Amino acid sequence: MPTVKLSEIATGAPKKVSKEAAETAMKKILDELDELQNLLYAEHKHSLLVVLQGMDAAGKDGAIRDVFGQLNPMGVKVQPFKAPTERETDHDFLWRIHLHAPPKGVIQVFNRSHYEDVLVQRVHKWVDEKTIRKRMDAINDFEKLLTVHNNTHILKFYLHVSQKEQAQRLEERTKDPRKMWKYNEKDLAEAKLYKTYWKAYEDVFKHCGKVPWHIIPADDNWFKEFLIAKTVRDTLKSLKMKYPRLPEAKK
Repeated sequence: MPTVKLSEIATGAPKKVSKEAAETAMKKILDELDELQNLLYAEHKHSLLVVLQGMDAAGKDGAIRDVFGQLNPMGVKVQPFKAPTERETDHDFLWRIHLHAPPKGVIQVFNRSHYEDVLVQRVHKWVDEKTIRKRMDAINDFEKLLTVHNNTHILKFYLHVSQKEQAQRLEERTKDPRKMWKYNEKDLAEAKLYKTYWKAYEDVFKHCGKVPWHIIPADDNWFKEFLIAKTVRDTLKSLKMKYPRLPEAKK
């Protein structure tokens, strides 16, 4: 993947893009996604892994709700990845990830992912740079394993939120009763490392870009969700899936 400078990429929707037009298009896309997800489940030849990464308050939860919330729960699974448990740290760092790799016919959404082990741990210097490089190589091999050997299509999204918008959203969690459950004192400390995380992400884009990243402006939730939904829709359409037919109907 070409060198990415996050400071040069907009975090909001372009002025030429109409919110009203995007929301109208979004309704059509979600209807298409409903049918495509049903096709994916029925044909049972492919799987889709959607990786959502971003700073705290970048809007990962909202994207999951608004893009995948109306799809059949039989064929959509969501897995959040928080700090590893003691049992998980007894294994290699990808062990807990591989347990949730999508089977054929399923859309699997990762809320954070295997990339936390080359982001958070790097920013806090909990592991050395040699280990980080080895983990990046392992991630590339892991993603190749899924795509080549299990027909898994991987979409990796980085939700690009501005420091100003992030601060506003974190503050809302201290005032809005509907959002207080999301409040975590540690998020405020992590927010101070914003630019350090940017550098870590830029290095991830450079070294783990064989499966390309989609950098999604995330200050405007309606635009963020439109772009994610459209990318998922376009990917599933490209698979040219068909419903299985009865044996006698194949003649």
